[in-house]
Amino acid sequence: MLFIVNAKAATVDTVSIYSKAMQKAYKCVVIKPMLVQDETIPVPVVYLLHGHGGWYANWIIRVPELKEYADLYKMMIVCPDGGYNSWYLDSPVDSAVRFETYISKEVPDYIDSHYATIKNRNARAITGLSMGGHGGLFIGFRQSATFGACGSMSGGVDLQPFSKNWQLKEKIGDTITYADDWKNLSVTNIIEQYPKDSVSIIIDCGTEDFFYAVNHSLHEKMIRLKIPHEYTERPGKHDWAYWRNAVQYQLLFFSNYFRK
Repeated sequence: MLFIVNAKAATVDTVSIYSKAMQKAYKCVVIKPMLVQDETIPVPVVYLLHGHGGWYANWIIRVPELKEYADLYKMMIVCPDGGYNSWYLDSPVDSAVRFETYISKEVPDYIDSHYATIKNRNARAITGLSMGGHGGLFIGFRQSATFGACGSMSGGVDLQPFSKNWQLKEKIGDTITYADDWKNLSVTNIIEQYPKDSVSIIIDCGTEDFFYAVNHSLHEKMIRLKIPHEYTERPGKHDWAYWRNAVQYQLLFFSNYFRK
Protein backbone atom coordinates (compact mmCIF):
# COMPACT_ATOMS: atom_id res chain seq x y z
CA MET A 1 0.00 0.00 0.00
CA LEU A 2 2.84 2.40 0.82
CA PHE A 3 4.42 1.76 -2.57
CA ILE A 4 1.15 2.43 -4.37
CA VAL A 5 0.55 5.71 -2.53
CA ASN A 6 4.10 6.95 -3.11
CA ALA A 7 3.99 5.97 -6.77
CA LYS A 8 1.06 8.31 -7.28
CA ALA A 9 2.56 11.28 -5.46
CA ALA A 10 4.42 14.23 -6.93
CA THR A 11 8.07 13.60 -7.69
CA VAL A 12 11.09 15.87 -7.45
CA ASP A 13 13.75 16.10 -10.15
CA THR A 14 17.03 17.96 -9.90
CA VAL A 15 18.25 19.01 -13.33
CA SER A 16 21.11 21.09 -14.67
CA ILE A 17 20.13 23.93 -17.00
CA TYR A 18 22.84 25.56 -19.05
CA SER A 19 22.84 29.31 -19.57
CA LYS A 20 24.19 30.38 -22.92
CA ALA A 21 24.01 33.99 -21.72
CA MET A 22 26.29 33.27 -18.75
CA GLN A 23 28.12 30.24 -20.20
CA LYS A 24 27.47 28.26 -17.06
CA ALA A 25 25.07 25.55 -15.88
CA TYR A 26 22.91 25.92 -12.79
CA LYS A 27 20.86 23.29 -10.98
CA CYS A 28 17.10 23.48 -10.74
CA VAL A 29 14.41 21.61 -8.80
CA VAL A 30 11.37 20.46 -10.77
CA ILE A 31 8.34 19.25 -8.80
CA LYS A 32 6.09 17.19 -11.06
CA PRO A 33 2.48 16.54 -10.06
CA MET A 34 1.10 13.03 -10.24
CA LEU A 35 -0.64 13.92 -13.52
CA VAL A 36 2.55 14.20 -15.52
CA GLN A 37 4.33 11.08 -14.34
CA ASP A 38 3.52 9.48 -17.69
CA GLU A 39 4.44 12.69 -19.56
CA THR A 40 1.12 12.75 -21.45
CA ILE A 41 -0.95 15.43 -19.72
CA PRO A 42 0.44 18.97 -20.02
CA VAL A 43 0.15 21.18 -16.95
CA PRO A 44 0.75 24.84 -16.06
CA VAL A 45 3.97 25.89 -14.34
CA VAL A 46 4.77 28.15 -11.39
CA TYR A 47 8.37 29.38 -11.23
CA LEU A 48 9.32 29.83 -7.57
CA LEU A 49 12.39 31.96 -6.82
CA HIS A 50 14.62 31.85 -3.75
CA GLY A 51 15.96 34.78 -1.75
CA HIS A 52 19.37 36.38 -1.21
CA GLY A 53 21.92 33.80 -0.14
CA GLY A 54 19.59 30.96 -1.14
CA TRP A 55 19.89 28.33 -3.82
CA TYR A 56 17.78 26.09 -6.04
CA ALA A 57 16.89 23.56 -3.30
CA ASN A 58 15.92 26.17 -0.70
CA TRP A 59 12.18 25.90 -1.23
CA ILE A 60 11.82 22.12 -1.34
CA ILE A 61 14.03 21.68 1.75
CA ARG A 62 12.16 24.29 3.78
CA VAL A 63 8.67 23.57 2.44
CA PRO A 64 8.44 19.88 1.44
CA GLU A 65 4.66 20.37 1.32
CA LEU A 66 5.21 21.83 -2.14
CA LYS A 67 4.86 18.27 -3.44
CA GLU A 68 1.34 18.11 -1.98
CA TYR A 69 0.45 21.51 -3.46
CA ALA A 70 1.69 20.42 -6.89
CA ASP A 71 -0.68 17.46 -6.77
CA LEU A 72 -3.55 19.42 -5.25
CA TYR A 73 -3.43 22.21 -7.83
CA LYS A 74 -2.28 20.02 -10.74
CA MET A 75 0.66 22.26 -11.50
CA MET A 76 4.40 21.90 -11.94
CA ILE A 77 6.58 23.93 -9.57
CA VAL A 78 10.03 24.88 -10.84
CA CYS A 79 12.68 26.26 -8.48
CA PRO A 80 15.65 27.60 -10.46
CA ASP A 81 18.92 28.90 -9.07
CA GLY A 82 19.20 32.67 -9.04
CA GLY A 83 22.73 32.95 -7.73
CA TYR A 84 23.77 34.21 -4.31
CA ASN A 85 22.84 37.86 -4.89
CA SER A 86 21.79 38.35 -8.50
CA TRP A 87 18.48 40.05 -7.70
CA TYR A 88 17.41 38.35 -10.93
CA LEU A 89 18.90 41.14 -13.03
CA ASP A 90 20.92 41.42 -16.19
CA SER A 91 23.55 43.50 -14.43
CA PRO A 92 24.55 46.83 -15.99
CA VAL A 93 28.02 46.55 -14.39
CA ASP A 94 28.79 42.81 -14.48
CA SER A 95 28.43 41.18 -17.88
CA ALA A 96 28.66 37.72 -16.28
CA VAL A 97 25.34 38.25 -14.48
CA ARG A 98 22.38 37.66 -16.81
CA PHE A 99 19.75 36.18 -14.56
CA GLU A 100 16.78 38.02 -16.04
CA THR A 101 17.61 36.36 -19.37
CA TYR A 102 18.26 33.02 -17.70
CA ILE A 103 15.06 32.89 -15.65
CA SER A 104 12.74 34.42 -18.24
CA LYS A 105 14.03 32.70 -21.37
CA GLU A 106 16.52 29.90 -20.87
CA VAL A 107 14.88 28.08 -17.96
CA PRO A 108 11.32 28.10 -19.42
CA ASP A 109 12.71 26.95 -22.78
CA TYR A 110 14.39 23.99 -21.07
CA ILE A 111 11.33 23.11 -18.99
CA ASP A 112 8.98 23.30 -21.98
CA SER A 113 11.26 21.11 -24.09
CA HIS A 114 11.82 18.42 -21.42
CA TYR A 115 8.45 18.21 -19.64
CA ALA A 116 4.75 18.05 -20.42
CA THR A 117 3.81 21.69 -19.95
CA ILE A 118 1.19 24.00 -21.40
CA LYS A 119 3.39 26.19 -23.58
CA ASN A 120 1.50 29.45 -23.19
CA ARG A 121 1.96 32.59 -21.10
CA ASN A 122 -1.47 31.99 -19.57
CA ALA A 123 -0.13 28.77 -18.08
CA ARG A 124 3.01 30.29 -16.54
CA ALA A 125 3.41 32.25 -13.31
CA ILE A 126 6.46 33.50 -11.44
CA THR A 127 6.90 34.49 -7.79
CA GLY A 128 9.38 34.24 -4.97
CA LEU A 129 10.49 35.40 -1.54
CA SER A 130 12.56 38.46 -0.63
CA MET A 131 15.12 38.86 -3.45
CA GLY A 132 12.96 36.36 -5.32
CA GLY A 133 9.91 38.51 -4.62
CA HIS A 134 11.64 41.34 -6.40
CA GLY A 135 12.48 38.87 -9.17
CA GLY A 136 8.90 37.64 -9.45
CA LEU A 137 7.44 41.10 -10.09
CA PHE A 138 10.48 42.44 -11.95
CA ILE A 139 10.48 39.58 -14.46
CA GLY A 140 6.70 39.24 -14.45
CA PHE A 141 6.23 42.82 -15.63
CA ARG A 142 9.20 43.02 -17.99
CA GLN A 143 8.66 39.58 -19.52
CA SER A 144 4.87 39.46 -19.76
CA ALA A 145 5.09 37.67 -23.10
CA THR A 146 6.37 34.67 -21.12
CA PHE A 147 4.43 34.96 -17.85
CA GLY A 148 0.74 35.73 -17.49
CA ALA A 149 0.82 35.99 -13.69
CA CYS A 150 3.37 37.10 -11.14
CA GLY A 151 3.77 37.60 -7.43
CA SER A 152 5.96 38.48 -4.49
CA MET A 153 6.32 37.36 -0.88
CA SER A 154 8.17 39.84 1.37
CA GLY A 155 9.79 41.22 -1.75
CA GLY A 156 12.50 43.86 -2.01
CA VAL A 157 10.28 45.83 -4.37
CA ASP A 158 12.23 49.10 -4.09
CA LEU A 159 16.01 48.72 -4.21
CA GLN A 160 16.87 52.40 -3.79
CA PRO A 161 16.50 52.63 0.02
CA PHE A 162 18.77 49.59 0.44
CA SER A 163 21.76 50.57 -1.69
CA LYS A 164 24.20 49.66 1.10
CA ASN A 165 22.72 46.21 1.67
CA TRP A 166 23.12 42.72 0.19
CA GLN A 167 25.95 43.58 -2.22
CA LEU A 168 23.49 45.44 -4.44
CA LYS A 169 26.16 47.80 -5.72
CA GLU A 170 28.05 44.80 -7.12
CA LYS A 171 25.12 44.19 -9.45
CA ILE A 172 23.80 47.71 -10.14
CA GLY A 173 26.82 49.99 -9.62
CA ASP A 174 27.24 53.09 -7.51
CA THR A 175 24.19 55.25 -6.90
CA ILE A 176 25.58 58.32 -8.68
CA THR A 177 26.98 56.97 -11.95
CA TYR A 178 24.18 54.43 -12.25
CA ALA A 179 21.37 56.50 -10.72
CA ASP A 180 19.04 55.74 -13.63
CA ASP A 181 19.60 52.00 -13.23
CA TRP A 182 18.78 52.14 -9.52
CA LYS A 183 15.50 53.76 -10.48
CA ASN A 184 14.68 51.72 -13.57
CA LEU A 185 15.49 48.33 -12.03
CA SER A 186 13.22 48.81 -9.00
CA VAL A 187 9.77 47.24 -9.18
CA THR A 188 8.16 50.33 -7.69
CA ASN A 189 9.08 52.21 -10.89
CA ILE A 190 8.76 49.32 -13.35
CA ILE A 191 5.03 49.10 -12.62
CA GLU A 192 4.56 52.46 -14.31
CA GLN A 193 5.06 50.61 -17.60
CA TYR A 194 2.14 48.23 -17.28
CA PRO A 195 2.42 45.40 -19.84
CA LYS A 196 0.18 45.56 -22.88
CA ASP A 197 -0.80 41.97 -22.04
CA SER A 198 -2.76 41.96 -18.78
CA VAL A 199 -0.88 40.38 -15.86
CA SER A 200 -2.50 38.78 -12.82
CA ILE A 201 -0.64 39.98 -9.71
CA ILE A 202 -0.45 38.88 -6.07
CA ILE A 203 1.67 40.57 -3.39
CA ASP A 204 1.97 39.91 0.32
CA CYS A 205 4.24 40.95 3.17
CA GLY A 206 4.39 40.64 6.94
CA THR A 207 3.75 43.74 9.01
CA GLU A 208 6.94 43.17 11.04
CA ASP A 209 9.08 42.72 7.91
CA PHE A 210 11.83 45.26 7.08
CA PHE A 211 10.36 45.32 3.55
CA TYR A 212 6.86 46.10 4.83
CA ALA A 213 7.02 49.86 4.16
CA VAL A 214 8.12 49.50 0.52
CA ASN A 215 5.49 46.81 -0.11
CA HIS A 216 2.72 48.92 1.39
CA SER A 217 3.87 51.91 -0.68
CA LEU A 218 3.91 49.76 -3.81
CA HIS A 219 0.35 48.65 -3.11
CA GLU A 220 -0.83 52.25 -2.67
CA LYS A 221 0.93 53.32 -5.86
CA MET A 222 -0.70 50.48 -7.81
CA ILE A 223 -4.09 51.63 -6.53
CA ARG A 224 -3.36 55.17 -7.73
CA LEU A 225 -2.27 53.81 -11.11
CA LYS A 226 -5.37 51.59 -11.23
CA ILE A 227 -3.29 48.43 -11.67
CA PRO A 228 -5.41 45.40 -10.67
CA HIS A 229 -3.72 43.24 -8.06
CA GLU A 230 -4.31 41.26 -4.90
CA TYR A 231 -2.49 42.55 -1.84
CA THR A 232 -2.27 41.03 1.64
CA GLU A 233 -0.47 42.16 4.74
CA ARG A 234 -0.61 40.04 7.85
CA PRO A 235 1.38 39.68 11.08
CA GLY A 236 4.74 38.14 10.27
CA LYS A 237 8.48 38.65 9.96
CA HIS A 238 11.02 38.08 7.21
CA ASP A 239 11.35 34.37 7.86
CA TRP A 240 10.38 30.89 6.72
CA ALA A 241 7.45 30.72 9.10
CA TYR A 242 5.87 33.53 7.07
CA TRP A 243 6.83 32.19 3.63
CA ARG A 244 5.75 28.64 4.43
CA ASN A 245 2.29 30.04 5.09
CA ALA A 246 2.26 32.62 2.30
CA VAL A 247 3.16 30.24 -0.51
CA GLN A 248 -0.06 28.29 0.02
CA TYR A 249 -2.14 31.37 -0.78
CA GLN A 250 0.00 32.31 -3.76
CA LEU A 251 -0.26 28.86 -5.32
CA LEU A 252 -4.04 28.90 -4.82
CA PHE A 253 -4.16 32.30 -6.51
CA PHE A 254 -2.18 31.00 -9.48
CA SER A 255 -4.30 27.85 -9.64
CA ASN A 256 -7.43 30.00 -9.91
CA TYR A 257 -5.74 32.08 -12.59
CA PHE A 258 -4.80 28.99 -14.61
CA ARG A 259 -8.36 27.64 -14.43
CA LYS A 260 -9.72 30.88 -15.87
